Amino acid sequence: MIFLKISTRKIIMIALFAALTAIGSIITIPIGPVPITLQNMFPMLAGLILGSEAGAMSQLIYVLLGIIGLPVFAGGTGGINSVFSPSFGYLLGFILAAFIIGKISEKAGKLTLIKSFIICIIGTITIYLIGIPYLYIILHNVLGEKITIAYAIKIGFVLFIPGDIFKIIVVAFITNKVVPLLRRQSLIGSK
Repeated sequence: MIFLKISTRKIIMIALFAALTAIGSIITIPIGPVPITLQNMFPMLAGLILGSEAGAMSQLIYVLLGIIGLPVFAGGTGGINSVFSPSFGYLLGFILAAFIIGKISEKAGKLTLIKSFIICIIGTITIYLIGIPYLYIILHNVLGEKITIAYAIKIGFVLFIPGDIFKIIVVAFITNKVVPLLRRQSLIGSK
């Protein structure tokens, strides 16, 4: 159980990454049912820096804060109705992506730029594997829009590829520079 052995320092880091994810939602470019934001950078960073359990916990807290009504989702939204938003599946994907990224990075040894890049690609794919079907289900079954799976992939994935590749590169560079500093300061554990 993570709660039994969690330090104050770890709690602060979890809260920090939940807050950073919320901050990443502030800059929003509405291009359809799923806006462009900086949010997906922070589950990647949380997994790489905090590890699987704490990284996933930070994203779970972020999602729960939004569900209870805090305006932490893209466009300053929040509340239980957010569950019926076409983009909510991506937020659920953040939790699993942070866990998977953390788990892979825990087993990967010393993180290099290339390792971080590849791990983040895997995490980003995880977000889309949850986000795209959720987008389709909400648009098609809940909102009654006549869309195809191919169209859901176009509006929920293809449009985001260039920006996501850029964000993954930025995260890999940040991780490569920040993780050694955090370890030297004993803010995160060593591998």
